[in-house]
Amino acid sequence: MSRVTIPEVEHAYPGSTGCPGCGANLVMRYLLKGLGERTILTIPACCWAVMPGYWPSHCLKVPMVYCAFEATGASLSGIRAALDMKGVEDVTVVGFAGDGGTVDIGLQALSGAAERGTDAIYVMYDNEAYMNTGIQRSGATPWGAWTTTTPVGSSRDYKREPKKDIMSIMEAHGIPYAATVSVAHPEDFVKKAKKAKDARGLKFIHALSPCPPGWKMNPMKTIEIARLAVDTNVFPLYEVENGRLRITKKGKGLPIEDYLSTQGRFRHLTEEEVKRMQESVDSSLKALEEREAREG
Repeated sequence: MSRVTIPEVEHAYPGSTGCPGCGANLVMRYLLKGLGERTILTIPACCWAVMPGYWPSHCLKVPMVYCAFEATGASLSGIRAALDMKGVEDVTVVGFAGDGGTVDIGLQALSGAAERGTDAIYVMYDNEAYMNTGIQRSGATPWGAWTTTTPVGSSRDYKREPKKDIMSIMEAHGIPYAATVSVAHPEDFVKKAKKAKDARGLKFIHALSPCPPGWKMNPMKTIEIARLAVDTNVFPLYEVENGRLRITKKGKGLPIEDYLSTQGRFRHLTEEEVKRMQESVDSSLKALEEREAREG
């Protein structure tokens, strides 16, 4: 039996106000296990802006600074600058935002922080829509998905655009470290959080975060669905360290239908459309593997 390497200490209390089966709860839990108690979070409008609880209740053991929806990158830059002025070097600053607040509304501030080389970690917990405000599509919503603003009707008006490639966007800024993580693979997650903590500059972590109400899925199957995302290669686990890519967890090559069938948001897709998605996933994985081989 392999040795478990996840720290036992918890920096998150039980009892957040998140939905049953919320993947974002586990994203926060594993992140803080990797980073430790000397961490300051800044959080914009998103699910995690309300999940800590109602004042004076609080489900996290680390300080938080709430910021405007579009300002996470600016907020973490300000916190880092204040700590530097005070000579505090042993505190990790983290921007923790959803996909809408990252790939859409907050992209400008995030880009600025990356361009300046702010020494902080930006974590995008990706539930693939604006879940806190009613399941509206975001730039991270995958092609073919139902949302309340891309409904499935007689015109089959579901999401027609591909998911925005935020990892490539962040890589283009020349940041020292970027990684994808999954709540179904906590050891890989915690290891990457520690790597991000040790690197200097702006680091980016992309965490897939299953959302039971938004994905129309069984809340008891969050881990199963997160694991299927990896095993079908919908969400490959890899890291880019100083420009070199490495796949950290190989998927099993299961058919994409195994993943799609667990979620009502994809129930309307035809066999031909599922085949199109499979071809896209296969092509993306091949590109990753070829790049890893070149840079290995």
